[in-house]
Amino acid sequence: MPLPNTWRQLESGQTSRLCTFDLAASNKRVIYETADSVIEAPNWTPDGASLIYNQDGLLYRIDARDGGAPALIDAGEVRNANNDHVLAPGGDFVYISANDGHLYEVPVTGGTPRRVSNSHDRPFIHFLHGISPDGRTLAYIGAEEVDGNAFGSLNIFTVPVAGGPDVQITRSDKPHDGPEYSPDGTWIYFNSERASSTAGHAQLFRMRADGSDMTQLTFDERVNWFPHISPAGDRVVYVSYEPGTVGHPPNRPVEIRLIGPAGGPVETLLSVFGGQGTMNVNSWAPDGQSFAFVEFPQA
Repeated sequence: MPLPNTWRQLESGQTSRLCTFDLAASNKRVIYETADSVIEAPNWTPDGASLIYNQDGLLYRIDARDGGAPALIDAGEVRNANNDHVLAPGGDFVYISANDGHLYEVPVTGGTPRRVSNSHDRPFIHFLHGISPDGRTLAYIGAEEVDGNAFGSLNIFTVPVAGGPDVQITRSDKPHDGPEYSPDGTWIYFNSERASSTAGHAQLFRMRADGSDMTQLTFDERVNWFPHISPAGDRVVYVSYEPGTVGHPPNRPVEIRLIGPAGGPVETLLSVFGGQGTMNVNSWAPDGQSFAFVEFPQA
């Protein structure tokens, strides 16, 4: 089911600020700032040189250290990319969730898009979040219509990059989001309301790639989204909303937090004004010492 190509706009006096955070120095660095429109969801390229983000349905690349002028990644006819995009392990392709509901492969230098996702015999929207470390499989959220609600069912699926049948990994009437592979391909990390009786109260989980050994990782009153496992597999960074938040809305005070790969003590790294678009996809630097995010400060 196509989604409307209406992009969220900045509020009066608001800017989009692309930042990196160095863990050792506990230091935030502003790479790029614009008051033109909303930018979202940076990926850090495997060579460490660039950040890739979406803006108004298009993808851009920018120098990860010096910023400068962003460069458009020409994705041909796919001009409706949303904030769910990932990079191939080798850095040669970017995989895009588009607002026509499908997934596409595009050369990271720009070029002709290739549709990866399958057609379905029912309303179905793909939201991409993970790619296996061998680059062969994409993990995504499949949104299926239930009783007229296009997002009535939100479960985790996989699909081969080269083409092939979808595999449904979770089967629950509780929503899931953000499925992402561990660096060794053993685990899929995600957030879900599957353990909550309160709508919107998402926590973090992991499961083996076949859906077995489901384990809850966070157990607090906050609403926790988008776990991103580091390149060494030794820590997970995520976005944490205030208690009572439903879903992952924009323009909220959030914390960016850190836990171990199997859960455990939580460390709050920084507080930002953001939420939706801040860190929807994996944004770790390849050396695992920094990550990227977007905040949306207001005057």
